[in-house]
Amino acid sequence: MPFNTLTYLSRQDMDKLGLTSLDMVDAIQAMCESREAGRVQAAPKSSIKPDDNRFFMSTLASADPPGYMAVKSLGLSKNNSEHGLESIGSLITLFDAATGHPVAVMDGDWITGQRTAALSALAARFMANPHSKVISFIGCGVQARSHLDIFADLYPLTEIRALGRGQKNRDALLARATARGLGARAAADSRAAIADADLVITTVPDYPDIKPFLDARDLKPGAFVAMVDLARTWLPNSLGAIRRIIIDDQAQEATMSKPMINPAKVTGDLQGLVSGRVTSPTLKKDCTAFVFRGMAIGDLALASLAFDAARTKGLGCELPR
Repeated sequence: MPFNTLTYLSRQDMDKLGLTSLDMVDAIQAMCESREAGRVQAAPKSSIKPDDNRFFMSTLASADPPGYMAVKSLGLSKNNSEHGLESIGSLITLFDAATGHPVAVMDGDWITGQRTAALSALAARFMANPHSKVISFIGCGVQARSHLDIFADLYPLTEIRALGRGQKNRDALLARATARGLGARAAADSRAAIADADLVITTVPDYPDIKPFLDARDLKPGAFVAMVDLARTWLPNSLGAIRRIIIDDQAQEATMSKPMINPAKVTGDLQGLVSGRVTSPTLKKDCTAFVFRGMAIGDLALASLAFDAARTKGLGCELPR
């Protein structure tokens, strides 16, 4: 591998990679299994929040094989919509693990959107009904769209429901579902959105006056919930209705100043679920949930997958170092 150049992969390059939903879920599962075997190292997230409108965060993980280390840098501003920008902007730098030299820089927004949905789908692989047909979205932005794509690829969905504050995003999500041949409708309220859904995806962004409004007691027996929003939208006193709650990384969570949910309600983490260490039994009628901040190994898994695919297909721009 040459180290006198750096490959840059734009969002357009990433869209041309041809990675399937199954490719991405399998890659993150393999990374979890490698971490269980001691071949992957990851640092807890680090973040800075200068004010209520801005947030900066970074992740770091290394694996051998495939012999890469990835660093993601991410910034968020709630004022970006005023300038016609997405709220989040990010980049991933990929290093060769053997030499420590950087080999690629790539669009982090694409990776973040895909890896987040793939994390949800990986948890669902072990906890959701494989015959799920109805999916509900609370929050209709970028993450809802990526979750729709990956779950529609992996489950025999027939219908989606959407609840969100922004009509433009909600209509775009419903149109995306309709284009896939799915029934799509806006929900009148939170209970109507989740009451009969097999899968529930909550992606409501943080804002200063946010208050929990979803009641887990309204869930259909056997439903699976991906709480991408760190469970901030769920009434804490209703979570007892969920039999098994998995988080992404217990080691990372232990370093956080404020837990996503009461640790006493947590059954285990994703690595334990994938490895079989989390074995508490569930019945078909039991509701399950995955609550997560995002894992560095997810970024590493997809960045490695993307770089290898780009090299095979000759995608990207070579920059001198």
